Amino acid sequence: MSEPKKYTYYPGCSSQASATHLDQSLRAVAPKLGIELEEIDDWNCCGASVGHVEGGTLPQTALSGRNLAKARKQGTSDVLTACAACYLNTHGVNEKIKNDVRTRKRVNESLGAVDLNYEGDLNVRHACEVLVNDVGLEKIKGQVKNPLTGLKVAGYVGCQTVRPFAATDTGGNYDTYDQPEFLDNFVKACGAEAVEYDPKTSCCGGSVSVYSPDKTLHLIKKIVQAAVDAGADVIATPCPLCQQNVEMYQSAINKEFGTNFNIPVVFYSQLMAVAFGMDAKKDAALDQNMIKPLKLVEMARKTAG
Repeated sequence: MSEPKKYTYYPGCSSQASATHLDQSLRAVAPKLGIELEEIDDWNCCGASVGHVEGGTLPQTALSGRNLAKARKQGTSDVLTACAACYLNTHGVNEKIKNDVRTRKRVNESLGAVDLNYEGDLNVRHACEVLVNDVGLEKIKGQVKNPLTGLKVAGYVGCQTVRPFAATDTGGNYDTYDQPEFLDNFVKACGAEAVEYDPKTSCCGGSVSVYSPDKTLHLIKKIVQAAVDAGADVIATPCPLCQQNVEMYQSAINKEFGTNFNIPVVFYSQLMAVAFGMDAKKDAALDQNMIKPLKLVEMARKTAG
């Protein structure tokens, strides 16, 4: 067996709260796929989707700059993050620091207050891009001990995982913006069925849904309705905010529109953990989903039995 490849891991704030099941399941499957995750020491929030609203450009940039500087102190490994917003911010800031002398100077003036410096010599990568380009589907298939046969999955990619970096050199060219295939490929590699699903890159409202859901419920309804119409057992996503919004607001949508939605929303890494024959709670973290993915839980129990 080859030596694992090390990445400097930026978990992001959602890994500590709303998306602990993404963090937990990713950490569980990573060693199986030859990935070693070394967490950034004393990392901070990247500002996520709304940090620029009050803080402005420099504070927002300096937040990610500090994480990158801390990562650089730990070595030259690529920085990996699984959160779409963290990736968008961290990768975007990294490219600005690399390519814009003025930005680099201003960020380092700020970082100097805490004796840090960063010259832009790291690469920032999304976990899904790493799975496509470094790991590969064959290696994922090779770890499957419990094929998810009969599970129908609607792959909901969301906006930020593929926009704007996926189809660029710096984004690894691992997929396209509008018709991404990587998530469906993960689903199929796990032995499940990827159903036809048109709104895979539709917006769920993002952070607007958190503080003003009345303006975005119709967006989420479209996403859920399409999955239900396709006969999906679960919706799978790579994005913490997408997972939270699409799962959490189904009851509000039912109240507003007279629907009866109750479809689980899981992370791709949870599917992988179950398909790899791992523990439903300790590894796949299926107990942390608000809407319980009962069919997936039952599949995991059969493996344990």
